Amino acid sequence: MNQTGMPAGQSASVTARGTVINLQILPENRQQPAAVSQVRALVDHGLEGDTHGKKKARSRRQILILDQGTLQELGLRPGDLREQITLDFPPLETLAAGTLLRIGQVTCELTGPCEPCTHIGTLVGVPDAAQFQMSLQGRRGQLAKVTAVDREGTIRVGDPVVVIGTRDPTPA
Repeated sequence: MNQTGMPAGQSASVTARGTVINLQILPENRQQPAAVSQVRALVDHGLEGDTHGKKKARSRRQILILDQGTLQELGLRPGDLREQITLDFPPLETLAAGTLLRIGQVTCELTGPCEPCTHIGTLVGVPDAAQFQMSLQGRRGQLAKVTAVDREGTIRVGDPVVVIGTRDPTPA
């Protein structure tokens, strides 16, 4: 593997660009996320200090990444849908599992869309939690795992987001 997390000898082409708008850490399940200006990523574990930084390596749900357009359409704030990374990156929902994103000093592999959990409406505080859950189908962002880091492995608000290639998704 090279530093981007791609197999050695495989080139990565730049096809789409975006920007990190917000970062949130979820200290414990079902709590309000805490906004941070930067966070350190750990290979195979997610984001330092986040409850989803799985103790078991290679989890497919290390990070939830969401485009800000979904939040804007629903009148929500960054972190309301419990995402850790909020982007200005409209093509995010169209990317396939196995897509590699470079976010700051971190390479993440998308592992698939995040299905809305049964309690997300309650966490957000909407009147009809079931309807809200249905409205999020195909719009709750992408799950990802950390596959490589450079230097300290830091992601900062304002960092660029770049599609650097794809590879076959690793089984969860």
